[in-house]
Order: sequence, then C-alpha cells, then structure tokens
Amino acid sequence: MNKGNLKEDPRGLLFEAYRIDGITSPECKTIFLDWVLGLASGLNVCKALQAALNEYQASNPGHPMTQVLIDGLEDDKKVKYRRGGRLGRLNSQAK
Repeated sequence: MNKGNLKEDPRGLLFEAYRIDGITSPECKTIFLDWVLGLASGLNVCKALQAALNEYQASNPGHPMTQVLIDGLEDDKKVKYRRGGRLGRLNSQAK
C-alpha cells in the first residue's frame, strides 16, 4: 500500500486525507491531531509541518487539510507564555 513520500508521515495519514473526496475541515483537524500525536519524539513539529506543506500545498491549494496545516504552522509560530501570578491577576481584574 502506498503511504506517500513524506518521511514525517510514515502512517500515511496526511497522504490519505488528501485522497478522501469531500473531506471537511473538522475531519481534517481530527486527522491532523492524530498525525501530530503520532510524530516521533524529538521531531520538530514546525519542521514536520513545513515538510508536509512543501509536499502537498502546491498540488492541493484549496484542500481543507492544506488550510489545517497552514493554521498549525501559524499557531506554532505564535509567542506562547503564561500570564500567571500578580500580573495575570491584575489583567483579569481590569476586564
């Protein structure tokens, strides 16, 4: 069985998602979550997402999985920090 050429997708989840006719964005998000959870430990998720986009985006620009991958890459690039402690309490009281 052909599972695609992407080494970051050894189970072929993304490959198969692109082959499903009529797949919806929520279904793609479920497949994406399964793919991310199945990545090898120590693998850089951002690099894996970029590799997936390089593999599939050009030939599938309007596919919902392409948008899910783009969104995942954008979310990964956002600065993440915890707003706890005194500053967090002050900000929540100001609302």
